[in-house]
Amino acid sequence: MAKIVFFVVLALVLISGVVFAPETRELAIHPMEQFKVTPLFGGDLGAITITNQTLWLALSVISVILLLVVGSRGRAIIPSRSQSIAELAYGFIYKMVEDVAGKDAVKYFPGIMTLFMFIVTANFLGLLPMSFTTTSHIAVTAILAGIVFVFVTILGFVKNGAGFLGLFWVSSAPLPLRPILAIIELISYFVRPVSHSIRLAGNVMAGHAVIKVFAGFAGALGVAGFLPIFAISAVLALEVLVAFIQAYVFTILTCVYLKDALHPSH
Repeated sequence: MAKIVFFVVLALVLISGVVFAPETRELAIHPMEQFKVTPLFGGDLGAITITNQTLWLALSVISVILLLVVGSRGRAIIPSRSQSIAELAYGFIYKMVEDVAGKDAVKYFPGIMTLFMFIVTANFLGLLPMSFTTTSHIAVTAILAGIVFVFVTILGFVKNGAGFLGLFWVSSAPLPLRPILAIIELISYFVRPVSHSIRLAGNVMAGHAVIKVFAGFAGALGVAGFLPIFAISAVLALEVLVAFIQAYVFTILTCVYLKDALHPSH
């Protein structure tokens, strides 16, 4: 039903663009401009330049600190709203790490918790008007995915030595197929940081671009400008869900990779 309503609204937007839009008005929509990195204080981009991306990355970090450290410092028996959110996030991620990666992975919980909170906070801050979505840039998500990849790879060799290579050797397969499967497993392993980073950046960028397109329609349709507002509201509600889901997916994949590092046998 929701899909039908969405496509009906989309059809009304397109029809109204033909019927009501002024003939002299140009429809100029640039949905990708919102992702442009610009110096915060003017000038050109250099090796060390404070940009809009730097500002919103810092705000994400500050927001996490305010929520997890300042907001829950009282440790009250009857928690405040901020303490309740912090406790819910703590329990949610702790259970995820324990269920997916095992009890021996709980010692790495603080890093995974920090990763989740940073991503989900950056995603939600990016939904604010006039904000900048840092997780829509592959430069940010690739660094996060790279840190996870390097950490679990080093951890795998530290914990298991050469036994970590058992992750690529499918012992349950027929012997003639094992070398071929080992090559496939090796390629898929090194593709992990690519898919890990692109999935997050691509989903966040796509949603924001769609909202920008509908916002452009709203500004160009004149008296029919109210029609795209329904589509914007629907997409924005979906983006709130995507902001959490993508942080969850990134984190649970990190737990899966951690499990492979701790228990590499096929």
